[in-house]
Amino acid sequence: MVGKLSGQARALRARQWVDAFTVLLAIIFIAVAWPTLHLTHKVPAAAAPFIAGFAAFPILLLRVNPLLGWAVSAGSALLIALAVPHQPGNTIPFQVIHILALFALVFAVAVRAPIRMVAVVWVSTSLLFATTMAQTGDSFAESGFGWPLAITGLVVFGLLIRWVAVSRQALLKSEEETELERARRAILEEKARIARDLHDVVAHHMSMVVVQAQTAPYRISGLSPDARAEFESIGTGARAALNEIRGMLGVLRSDGQLPEHAPQPSAADVPELLEGALRAGVPITWTVDGQLDTVPETTGLALYRIVQESLANASRHAPGAAVRVRITCGTDLILAVTNDRAVAARPGDHSGTSGSGIAGMQTRAAAVGGVLTAEPRPDGGFEVQARLPLAMLIPVTSAH
Repeated sequence: MVGKLSGQARALRARQWVDAFTVLLAIIFIAVAWPTLHLTHKVPAAAAPFIAGFAAFPILLLRVNPLLGWAVSAGSALLIALAVPHQPGNTIPFQVIHILALFALVFAVAVRAPIRMVAVVWVSTSLLFATTMAQTGDSFAESGFGWPLAITGLVVFGLLIRWVAVSRQALLKSEEETELERARRAILEEKARIARDLHDVVAHHMSMVVVQAQTAPYRISGLSPDARAEFESIGTGARAALNEIRGMLGVLRSDGQLPEHAPQPSAADVPELLEGALRAGVPITWTVDGQLDTVPETTGLALYRIVQESLANASRHAPGAAVRVRITCGTDLILAVTNDRAVAARPGDHSGTSGSGIAGMQTRAAAVGGVLTAEPRPDGGFEVQARLPLAMLIPVTSAH
């Protein structure tokens, strides 16, 4: 981006220099054409500045609109050749300054104008010089083909310059695309490295948790039914977390073109999340007003992650406390997760501070245009409230 801006700044400065040079050139041309016009043409003093102006001032359009400048210069040259009488002995129908300006504009047209217009300018200018220039001598300049040949060489040179400029632009564009591809490849490699690290660390340990929870009833004798159910709940939760981690790894390993291969949780999965927490022993109740399966995908994912983190915080900081969840789908999606005071006080409770989990929930809510607050309750509990933007849904109430 910095290189692109610096390139634009250089191009702007170059245009400014060209404009300044063009103005200076026009001033020099008029300063020469006006005082010397009487040497080549018979014109009244009042008409001299206008004829000299037609010779000099079209050069001002050299960068802005060279095709228009050529049309004015060539048209005025033809008019001067036909209507303005020459001084005795002068065989050139218009001033040398006029010829220089016309050549400069022809060159600019060859460099910048569409190819079909370049052909029109080339043929028209060649005919102009072939029909107006005197053909009374044997010199190259006075021959019938000398001026058209010179104009042809000028046009060819302009087209070569044009080809070099186009080739350079194509090369710069190719280098920019190569740089972008190199940066994209570096990002993909970094994502793959992160995916490997997650797999080696997190996924490995989660797999061990699943194996230990599933084999504990067979390794440990005398387990009560409640303990067996607890191990089963731990295994179920660990398997769900492992599946989500695998989905995240799939996203990190992909190039982002096939997101459907890595499905994310949605709002419709929230009831299953709440039921899993209940099976895990969390004293939780919930109420859902609305249809969660119609919640937009991004909002649904934010809702799921906020509920997930809220339940984790409640279990971690207030073990054994009752948890209440209420979700309302109206013009917005309203979420409230409330937990009572911990049954047994333990270090590391909420203590009125916001940890990284709360900051993460607030970030998820803000990402979909919503807001989230998390604060202690007067009775010693804790409450998380979120409002996420949502289209109007048909209210259907279900309660557990």
